[in-house]
Amino acid sequence: MSNKKLFLIIASVLIVGIILGAAGSVKANIFSDLYDKYLKPIFNFEKTSPSTTTSQTPQEIYAPTVDYEEAVTKAVESASPAVVSIIISKYVPVIEQCPYNPFSDLPEEFQQFFGQDFGDFYAPCQKGTKLQEVGGGSGFIVSSDGLIVTNKHVVSDTNASYTVLTNNGEKYDAKVLVRHPNLDLAIIKINASNLPTIKLGTSTGLKLGQTAIAIGNALGEFRNTVSVGVISGLSRNVVASGGEKGAEQLNNLIQTDAAINAGNSGGPLLNLKGEVIGINVAMVSGAQNIGFAIPIDQVKKAIESVKKNGKISVPFLGVRYLIINKEIYKKQNLPVDYGALIRGNEEGPAVIKNSPADKAGLQAEDIILELNGEKITEQNPLGLLIQKYNVGDKIKLKILRNNKEIILEAILEERPREM
Repeated sequence: MSNKKLFLIIASVLIVGIILGAAGSVKANIFSDLYDKYLKPIFNFEKTSPSTTTSQTPQEIYAPTVDYEEAVTKAVESASPAVVSIIISKYVPVIEQCPYNPFSDLPEEFQQFFGQDFGDFYAPCQKGTKLQEVGGGSGFIVSSDGLIVTNKHVVSDTNASYTVLTNNGEKYDAKVLVRHPNLDLAIIKINASNLPTIKLGTSTGLKLGQTAIAIGNALGEFRNTVSVGVISGLSRNVVASGGEKGAEQLNNLIQTDAAINAGNSGGPLLNLKGEVIGINVAMVSGAQNIGFAIPIDQVKKAIESVKKNGKISVPFLGVRYLIINKEIYKKQNLPVDYGALIRGNEEGPAVIKNSPADKAGLQAEDIILELNGEKITEQNPLGLLIQKYNVGDKIKLKILRNNKEIILEAILEERPREM
């Protein structure tokens, strides 16, 4: 609007107000009404906003953040007392520099020409052994009398000794009770009572973006280190190295960007309630915050089995198999692109003699398509499905044999100790 037009509007309003006020034909607030209608929007003396917009104070804007931070701190406070550090110790050689005779390989009649003083010659030599810390991991207490959950690869060395350091600084010798044959899970025991325990949640129904909190003995040095992130992936399959068997296939893992460092293995992955939803197990070397955890629902039965019976009762079918994927399907010209192809390898035959599979009539080169109606895929392998059941359960298998589908039933037995 031009200055000239603005001047004319202001002048007109003033003149009309004066005339009408003097005539007494309008109310006393006529000038105020004219000001509100014409002048106030022009000069914008008070900032206006649409009626649908509500203003927020800084306190109101910050309130959700405060609630979130309180939830995180409460979760950590409730779980931390039950999180422990596991120190791995082993007798290692004591190596020193010892004097040696560089001419000892010569015949004695020639050594005399070189004298007996060899003080300037030294070589490494062993002077006994000493107990030394060689690594560390994490765990969490699941019973007040000292049962602790950790990863199998943390306590895989049968020649090592293990010490548990609790959150309050107490130190205990630990005994390895069981190492799970299929999962990277172990249960250890310390002689103590009235210990704080952690609450086990569920890994069913996890959603991408959900908050995840990792606690553990980072780098084997920084006890009860807390890192916070989100669930960034589900049903991940990875090949992890570092266990007693070298590379190991881990299936159906939770992926998180909560920092998981060396030493965090075996520690809990928590939700905002402070409940365990996973066991931290692996990280991607060289990546930025890509870590993995075993879903807690996969190991709950094993934990309960140890509490009740002192051992892990693992259901056993008795087949060696190859999971079919797109590549194997094409390469071997198979009739289906999913399932478990029963096939022997260098470790043994396809169907183990007198096993539940043998008793049910399974044969080499059969393809197991489904177990109790669940399709067998790379993301849902046969071994993982079997772990959902107990010893003594009857399962129904859909089999593809000679391009014909058949149904077989098997009763799961306990896995033999030698396997």
